[in-house]
Amino acid sequence: MSSMTIGEPWMWASFIAFIVCMLALDLFVFGGRKTHRVSVREALSWVIAWSGLALVFAALLWWYLNDTFGAQLAQRKTLEFLTGYLIEQSLSIDNMFVFVMIFGYFAVPPELQRRVLLYGVLGAIVMRTLMIFAGVWLVSQFAWLLYVFGAFLMITGIKMLIFADQQPDLARNPLLGWLRRHLRVTDGFHGERFFVVLDGVRWATPMFLVMVLIEASDLIFAVDSIPAILAVTTDPFIVFTSNIFAIMGLRALYFLLADMAERFHLLKYGLATVLVFIGGKMLLMPWFHLPIQWSLALVAGIILASVLLSLFLNREKRQALSKHDERDPGMAKMMRQRQETNKTRGRLSGQTEFQTDGHTPVKRRKHWR
Repeated sequence: MSSMTIGEPWMWASFIAFIVCMLALDLFVFGGRKTHRVSVREALSWVIAWSGLALVFAALLWWYLNDTFGAQLAQRKTLEFLTGYLIEQSLSIDNMFVFVMIFGYFAVPPELQRRVLLYGVLGAIVMRTLMIFAGVWLVSQFAWLLYVFGAFLMITGIKMLIFADQQPDLARNPLLGWLRRHLRVTDGFHGERFFVVLDGVRWATPMFLVMVLIEASDLIFAVDSIPAILAVTTDPFIVFTSNIFAIMGLRALYFLLADMAERFHLLKYGLATVLVFIGGKMLLMPWFHLPIQWSLALVAGIILASVLLSLFLNREKRQALSKHDERDPGMAKMMRQRQETNKTRGRLSGQTEFQTDGHTPVKRRKHWR
């Protein structure tokens, strides 16, 4: 074991081989290449599988380190992995909300979303790997960068707390605008294809725009998540494995929670609080050391509290609406119709309606008076 990492060459090779095998199983055995709508049952099975595999990995890591280097190092590194995994998994939920917005804006059919997210996972693995090794190397060369990362995370968390209710406007997204100015883009989907040739001219499809935005969003969120886990450990093996496990489970988590995103409206505040906590922990390192088990407990407690409070407030709201319905059924019906109309306008106003059939789809825009 080197002084910087517990990762021996055989450990790196074994883990990478494991990830490659799992991706191959997903692609060629479990239907990853087939166009189909992912059911809640299938998504739940994959979430349980990846969470279980992460726990099995933690157990194997503890067993190996305890047998080779002793209980103290085994406990510390295992807790570092679990804390890093929890942080990455929690922050990836915020990324999931962005996926929901992107798919909704482009009206991507559910059966096409799986393929886009598969490529998103592959791209995220490459980008995260490069950023992890760059971040670990920079911190090893310039230790003061940890304080820069800490300040950055605190500022990011505070901004999230202030602007948590504001939704980004994809119609004004500079990357999307640049792509539309420089690419010929069809107005309809052509199955899972990113490019098509029409009348001898190559066109990009909306699927390509969606994939680029998915990759860009993961890159942006990685700027937060990588410094966050560096507050827990600078061991590249721990950072890498915890990140990869979180990324591999993100796609299944999206299909499980996408339809329930509105129920967890306070989760963004919880994630922002986690960033502020981690940033403060990094800034206070010279004067105050918080044991890793306390960091794990606090992060888990903040996320759990935000989820439970969201569910509780939603239940209170439903009960209040139910009582109002009993007092004034006519007004309640009118209010529900108005809410559905506003929701529909929010989805379609200024948004291109993409068709999924035909070779030269026609662009139609919805205008509301």
